[in-house]
This record gives sequence, C-alpha cells and structure tokens, in this order.
Amino acid sequence: MARRAPTTTAAALTTAATLLLTACGGESDSPSDDIKGADTASSSSPSPSASAPSGPSGTERPEITLPSSFRLTFEDWTSSDPDEQAVLDDGREQLRAGYAAIIANDPDSEALAFYDTKAGLSQDREWVKSYTDKNVTVVGALPVFDPKAALFAKKTKAQLRYCTNESKARTKNRETGKEVGNPAGTDPEVAYTVTMQKNDQGVWQTVSTTSKRGGCA
Repeated sequence: MARRAPTTTAAALTTAATLLLTACGGESDSPSDDIKGADTASSSSPSPSASAPSGPSGTERPEITLPSSFRLTFEDWTSSDPDEQAVLDDGREQLRAGYAAIIANDPDSEALAFYDTKAGLSQDREWVKSYTDKNVTVVGALPVFDPKAALFAKKTKAQLRYCTNESKARTKNRETGKEVGNPAGTDPEVAYTVTMQKNDQGVWQTVSTTSKRGGCA
C-alpha cells in the first residue's frame, strides 16, 4: 500500500507511494498494490476532515473530501514554526488529494495537480493508476505520523518526512467487493520522504516521493 504502488493497502508518494500516500514515487521494498482507499466518493459520506479553503499564503485551495470507508488520519501534524507548518499543511493535502483520486477513480484529479509540480504529477498519476487500472480502491484506516519538515534554499524548497501504518488498510475490488491486505509477515510501517518546492502562489508542491518499508524504526 505504499504510496506509489499499492500492495493491498496504500502508498506515499514514489514508485507507488506506499499506501498514499506512499501515494506516488519510488518505493524500495513494497508490493505493487500497496494501499496509499475505499469506495467511490460519490457513494460514501465525506470525511469529517475537509480541506481548508485557503492556506498560509492566502491562496484558495481545492476542497478535498474522503469517504468514511477510508480513514486517513494525521497524528501530531503540527509545528511551532509557521514555515514548517505550511509545508506540513500542503503535504497533508497533497496526500489526501492522492487518495481521493484513487477512491474517485480519477487519475486526472485537479486537486492532485494543484499540489504537484509537473514531475510530481506524472509520478503521482502512475501511482493512482496502479489502483484504478486494476479496478481497486482503498478502505480501512491509515494513520500518518511522525512528520518532520525542513526548509532550505531560502525557504523555497523543503523536505517532508513521515511514516504510515498500513496494518488496518486494505484494497477493495470495485466489482467483486473483495478486500485484500498486505501479505502476512509484511512490515506495516512505511517511511516516506517527499521533496517539495514553493510555487509563485505560495503553495508547497510535491516534486517527488520515495518510500521505504520498515524504515520507521
């Protein structure tokens, strides 16, 4: 489920971010169907955690909702530094946009494009398609935790690291309803590293995502 290639749960953002996230990017040790979902958004009630209309820069952000069948939670997703918090906020929404695209069966999601650079979007679309091409979505729960944000290049670039736990996340076949989790013995924790850059509107966009299963210890 690592983001970028769902094992059966979810991916971050690199070759299939491990379960969202690892939604996209390049993942070193995760199955091709990792969860980075759930039933289609149209048939499920929205998640109580909806996107804010605007971020720190004042730029209006797209509205993103997730169904109750997939609980994507962000633990301790705060920083006392406002610049780091801006990175955390947009990184969170990018991941939510990726999973929302999977659930809505929409690789061309405008919300995902909003939070990605051109290179990042290419990678993330492949991650989303790794689910949609197999006619599966994601369900269950995926906690995202232990975030660490660092800024550099005069605060125009950043690196965001976080972990996910796929133990309660699964993929679900849209036609048969069959749900599949990670194979027995698979480490449920996946570490993600997201490279980001700030655009002219002040939005922190994802450039690339990599993931490593078992890298959270």
